[in-house]
Amino acid sequence: MNAENYVYKKEVDWSLFNYGFAIPLEYQVVFKQIAGRFIERGESKPIKLYLNGKAYEAKLQNNRIDKKFGSRADIVQIRYSQNSDIAIALRGSFQRSYLYIQKIKQMQQKGSKSRVSLPEDYKEYLAIYTTEYDDSYILETISSEEIATMREAVKEKAERTVEAEINYEAVDEGAGIQTNQRLVKIRKLNRKIGENLKLLYGYRCQLCGQLIGEEFGSHIAEAHHIDYFVKSLNNDASNQIIVCPNHHSIIHDADPVFDRRRKLYRYGNGKEQRLVLNRHL
Repeated sequence: MNAENYVYKKEVDWSLFNYGFAIPLEYQVVFKQIAGRFIERGESKPIKLYLNGKAYEAKLQNNRIDKKFGSRADIVQIRYSQNSDIAIALRGSFQRSYLYIQKIKQMQQKGSKSRVSLPEDYKEYLAIYTTEYDDSYILETISSEEIATMREAVKEKAERTVEAEINYEAVDEGAGIQTNQRLVKIRKLNRKIGENLKLLYGYRCQLCGQLIGEEFGSHIAEAHHIDYFVKSLNNDASNQIIVCPNHHSIIHDADPVFDRRRKLYRYGNGKEQRLVLNRHL
């Protein structure tokens, strides 16, 4: 399938292995734009989920919430049953984290609904992409082993180098075939998240608001990791901003501190620079 567009990266949990998962509000706007006609409140429709080239049945539904909670309380979910083929396939694909959560669940008091938090080295993720068909979605697994491979690959590299490799699809020529296969999947996800944000901001820099290259028929924007990727391995949208090449270079040269509460960078010389565009942080 062609025309893959990133929708969401979901950390695996008990619900994913048994019932489905919600699409957070901050992703639903992009989801609406790329998934064709979006379902209305209280509506559901059958969809196909493709995992490792095989199609599975599921439902996309927009749950109707009591009006007293306001219109933003809609919960868009991908749903399936505990014994469905897709639930079984996901448990098999994420066997390490599934067995860990299952073990903790068995130790909990009967009836407990406490969420099981995975240790850092057990965390695994599911990436969801649209296709050219508005009822079909591609699922891609990110295993703990693949994350460990990426961590090892970037640990001695400069952040600017790693971001360039991700943004421009560079391949590590010194890595083995198996290592590169693991790295490509995470780099693809990282790049897709950045591309989604570029679309969200119309390729404008969140720091200056400028659209670079428009007069030449070009749009130049770059994705920057707030907490450096080489240390955090966090490629969530909440850890990326879109900047012009000039501001990207300034950030890496001056290494300012980002104040998440005030949504601004604080530089060593005392200067503060607030985001002029912000729709996702």
